Amino acid sequence: MKIINALSLYFAVCLLLVGCNGVEKENIENSYGLKLVWSDEFDNPVLNEENWNIEINGNGGGNNELQYYRKENISIGKAPNHNESCLIITATKEPFEGKPANSGRLTTLNKFDFLYGRIEARIMLPKTADGLWPAFWMMGSDIQQVGWPACGELDIMEMGNSYGIKNNCQETFMNGACHWGKMDGSSHPYYAMDGNAPYSVQDGKFHLYTLIWSENDIKCYLDLDIYPEVEPYFSMCISDKSDPSNPGNYFNKPNFILLNLAVGGNFTGIWDIEKITAFENQNTSMYIDYVRVYQ
Repeated sequence: MKIINALSLYFAVCLLLVGCNGVEKENIENSYGLKLVWSDEFDNPVLNEENWNIEINGNGGGNNELQYYRKENISIGKAPNHNESCLIITATKEPFEGKPANSGRLTTLNKFDFLYGRIEARIMLPKTADGLWPAFWMMGSDIQQVGWPACGELDIMEMGNSYGIKNNCQETFMNGACHWGKMDGSSHPYYAMDGNAPYSVQDGKFHLYTLIWSENDIKCYLDLDIYPEVEPYFSMCISDKSDPSNPGNYFNKPNFILLNLAVGGNFTGIWDIEKITAFENQNTSMYIDYVRVYQ
């Protein structure tokens, strides 16, 4: 019989209560016994750089990606056909510093991190078509000391995988994943779950991506505010620390937040900019209404 300690029971109760009253933070706090500990609503006309680092590099993210990350590709504005003020990450088919495309990536490294709780982001994704790779994810805050993948990587939401492209289900095929441990040649331990959402999440609407993280489990949900009984699209047990290689040794420590819109690379299976079919008028954007962390 599995032993459930007080913390895991607490999160189980929170899970049963999630989604009854929409996405308002006051409802979450009042109904679920959680407190908002950090958020960015992106309501100001410029990005709050006390919360975020804007990455500037063309290193390909370790995945042979085609974009150069620039500050100019990050902005605050309105989403199409919505009144929400949003963070906007724009990918552009425009050469820069030897890269055939530009885009944006933000992190909260050394500005905000957390251990356990509920994190959610309300995001309007672009149509990834062939070659875009939007992501909402986290990494261990000790990355500058231990490197990757020893820091641990928790991918809450990714789209654009080559399987979705191959099977013409780009608008529904999504995944969550964890990476950890030590490199052994070119490989490392990881675990991923993928599949098709029951509807398009690239439909010009906002969708909610939620991680519920305890000392025992990682669980990721789609539109939990609308469908409170939905099963997680990704889950992994992190309670076992009996072996040094077990994920429990890598995902029970503070993490920081990342948001980005990559172009091409290993995940998509596309390394030629002329085979990227997602650009409309040479650019396309990802809109983030808010990011919130509750504990």
